[in-house]
Amino acid sequence: MATIEILGVPHAYELTAPTSYPHTLVFVHGWLNSRGYWQPVISRLSGDFQCLSYDLRGFGQSQSNKYTDFIHQGVSFDLSSVHRSDFANPFESLYTPAAYAKDLTALLEQLNITSAWLVGHSLGGTIALWGTAQKPERIRGVICINSGGGIYLKEAFEQFRLAGQRFLQIRPRWLSQVPLIDLLFSRASVVRPLERYWARQRIIDFISADPEAALGTLLDSTTEDEINRLPQLVAQLKQPIYFIAGAQDKVMEPKYVRHLASFHPLFQYSGNNVIEIPGCGHLAMLEQPDAVADHIRSIVFKHSEIKVRD
Repeated sequence: MATIEILGVPHAYELTAPTSYPHTLVFVHGWLNSRGYWQPVISRLSGDFQCLSYDLRGFGQSQSNKYTDFIHQGVSFDLSSVHRSDFANPFESLYTPAAYAKDLTALLEQLNITSAWLVGHSLGGTIALWGTAQKPERIRGVICINSGGGIYLKEAFEQFRLAGQRFLQIRPRWLSQVPLIDLLFSRASVVRPLERYWARQRIIDFISADPEAALGTLLDSTTEDEINRLPQLVAQLKQPIYFIAGAQDKVMEPKYVRHLASFHPLFQYSGNNVIEIPGCGHLAMLEQPDAVADHIRSIVFKHSEIKVRD
């Protein structure tokens, strides 16, 4: 692991060795996750592609010193003091997908990565789309995994935001010691239970995420304005944009993935830019790493000779 400072925050990242392929694959994780979730896929791809994975600001090991000090002391946080309006300016808030995309493009610049494919999971997919809009000259294409949307359902989103806020309130350090808690985390949002290692990692990432970042990303990425902006974002991008869905994903159902994908020209009439993986839930890179890696390889090689217009 290496670290690099981006806009005042140390970011943890891992970069594999260069290969003969000229474009780097950059992996962006989702909400309450960390870069390690990509390792099963990266291990299958790093022989063909240079791969970059990193922790988003406030997650994993990309934490400010102030918060990591609190974590080691076991201090709990009151999230009631963190407020978000229903409208968040994507270029002013610290926690919108656009703000995280700014971190991403700064990371690419500092590492001198001038040509990349972005691969984003869930929230990471939205960040990847924003990053492409911000620096189109650096991005060859985007692959969104378990990521879609673009339809704002007021009641459903209000319930989701409320449930998320309650979920974040119960994060004492001793939670990881509760008997069988890993059993719960091994089954959440997936079709088949994950290995115990990944269940434990989910607990660690859940407990250690910066509280303001965890709540801020939840609220700022689910405003009506943000959700309604997604289709416009996809429609304006000239790069190839693909969507990989879990056929049994209950968090981001395939119909919502297809909806967002339909705004890109590659969709055409039959969803040519959408791939569904059978027997897969919301963590495709852990549940079906072989399938995810194979689809990424196929997509990237398919477009290896296509020039992207600025």
